[in-house]
Amino acid sequence: MRFHPAQLAPNILLKDCRLTQQKRSGPGGQRRNKVETAVRLQHRPSGIEVLASERRLATENHRLAVQRLRLRLAIELRSPQPSDAPSPLWRQRTGQGRLSVSPQHEAFAALLAEALDRVFYAEGNLAEAARQLAVSGSQLVRLLSKEPAALQRVNRWRAERGLRRLKAR
Repeated sequence: MRFHPAQLAPNILLKDCRLTQQKRSGPGGQRRNKVETAVRLQHRPSGIEVLASERRLATENHRLAVQRLRLRLAIELRSPQPSDAPSPLWRQRTGQGRLSVSPQHEAFAALLAEALDRVFYAEGNLAEAARQLAVSGSQLVRLLSKEPAALQRVNRWRAERGLRRLKAR
């Protein structure tokens, strides 16, 4: 089984990334201009690049950069045709047709990638994607609404097929 890059553990994902640190201006005073606290990650296979520079510590910016990279990968890359059943992670996070995950949770990007793959391969048909994931359509829309770029991506797919736009919940 091949994993979507957003589903990989951070240490494994980082093996496919180029990491650079640099000095950035902004809050933090003179220390910020002397120390390389900004973190830029580039996912080599896809060319997707993210930057985190708003924190004073490089370790915090590194954590933010990884989180942003996983999210961008989830939104911009599609996996090969998904398997018939939802992933173990998806099944673990859903109970009685309800999906429970916060955008700050480590699993959010992986779950979003799986949901977007299902919607993409269902040609924008939300009811079919929700059925495959064993959740309600409103639960799926709620997940997509937690990341505006994901909802925009789905609405673009739906518009290409003449389907109505989804509204954020």
